[in-house]
Amino acid sequence: MITIINATNRPENKTRVVVEAYAKLVHEAGLEAQIFDMAELPADFIFNASYGKRSQAMETIIQTRLDPAAKLVVIAPEYNGSYPGVFKAFIDAIHPKHFYGKKAALVGVASGRAGNLRGMDHLTDVLHHLGVEVLSYKVPISRLDTLMQGKAELTDEDTLNALKRQIRRLASF
Repeated sequence: MITIINATNRPENKTRVVVEAYAKLVHEAGLEAQIFDMAELPADFIFNASYGKRSQAMETIIQTRLDPAAKLVVIAPEYNGSYPGVFKAFIDAIHPKHFYGKKAALVGVASGRAGNLRGMDHLTDVLHHLGVEVLSYKVPISRLDTLMQGKAELTDEDTLNALKRQIRRLASF
């Protein structure tokens, strides 16, 4: 099972377009996947999960989104030169045993020109610390607005082909 993570909880985020395109490509490749959106987190998870008072909602997320996944795909927009704080807070709220031994692929998303390269490097360091092996083929997506048809679909063939290459590598990783 692959869990595709939308690493932001910002309302109406454009990262969701990439997440949905990725999920479609994974299914077309014949692989089983689910989407986990940071918007699914309980509003108070930072205060109730980080200090040992985990709610049933957080337990359900861990049991259904994280634990069954052998592989993770983190699609992270660039926030202040890194990845979103809500995703870091989620990682910090979960015992490392839920991450250990998994494999991950990273996709960076930005409206600018760097495709969140720095954020993917930061996230790689954190995931390695947790015992997660990170696929070396990372996909930086720059100038996302120019790659979408209207605001609802990722249509750039070069970007879609890069995602397909990553999915093939992740399948055998």
